[in-house]
Amino acid sequence: MADENKPAPAGAQNPDPSTLPSLNIVGQYIRDLSFENPDAPASIMGAATSPVFNVGINVAVKKQTDEVYAVELTLNAKAERENKVLFNVELIYGGLFKILNVPENQMAPALMIECPRLIFPFARQVLANVTQAGGFPPLLMEPVDFAGIYRQNLARMAEAAKGAGGDEKTEKKDGDEKGKTKNSGQGKTVN
Repeated sequence: MADENKPAPAGAQNPDPSTLPSLNIVGQYIRDLSFENPDAPASIMGAATSPVFNVGINVAVKKQTDEVYAVELTLNAKAERENKVLFNVELIYGGLFKILNVPENQMAPALMIECPRLIFPFARQVLANVTQAGGFPPLLMEPVDFAGIYRQNLARMAEAAKGAGGDEKTEKKDGDEKGKTKNSGQGKTVN
């Protein structure tokens, strides 16, 4: 206890708070929300088989100013039973982040891992509320390993660069926007 009140040792400096790295949420928003229940009211009636859920997640980053970034999660969830769509929901949920004094080599992980991790619980709650309001039990997504998705995408990009063998020729299909999706997760089945 007495050690807590001791001054810092000679030569040790307290860092200037204005030079410390910081990541702050400026605001959160829903950019797009779509819920379809094409077979209502029959879709909410009980059935002998459980539905199959397909869930996908993407992360996109858009620089707003030198210090402010918009990080958006796109969540797609589809429930099917016996090849009939019960519901299909898409949510684009974003957060504005003010990032100061973060070294350039740590910006991508901050934007693609930490920012999505901070806003995901809010997007998850919106998804649960919408599915429940649509007449279904709330869809509660499991936590997402954004660091794992980030590593997978880095490995995929490195593999693609190695496969190109220095040949800069790339093929772009209609509707593709290069660089639009910064981080994407695989769809997974949840029961």
